[in-house]
Amino acid sequence: VQLQAYGGGLVQTGGSLRLSCAASGRSLNAYAVGWFRQAAGKEREFVLGFTSRGGSASADSVKGRFTVSRVAAENTVYLQMNSLQPDDTAVYYCARSTRGLSTVEKDYNSWGQGTQVTVSS
Repeated sequence: VQLQAYGGGLVQTGGSLRLSCAASGRSLNAYAVGWFRQAAGKEREFVLGFTSRGGSASADSVKGRFTVSRVAAENTVYLQMNSLQPDDTAVYYCARSTRGLSTVEKDYNSWGQGTQVTVSS
């Protein structure tokens, strides 16, 4: 399966964006999907994960602001980001988990190209 994240852009502090993670080659519906981000000069970090049964986990920094949803018919997972802050500026990636709901990067594969999110202050 190949994943592609898109929908990033430039937004002001307090604004919202919705990122999409589209899959091709195989259905994502049976897998947990994770969103990660990497800010300039920093390591990639877990943002939010979502299982096929609706379970989720999120980083403390995004709790209450970011949510994830899945549209099975579109084979797409969405990341809704609200109340964006400059610290949210990063390249965002989606990936498929090989071990269910996990916050650990090494448990994910099928990384797609990321999408840049920039939050201006």
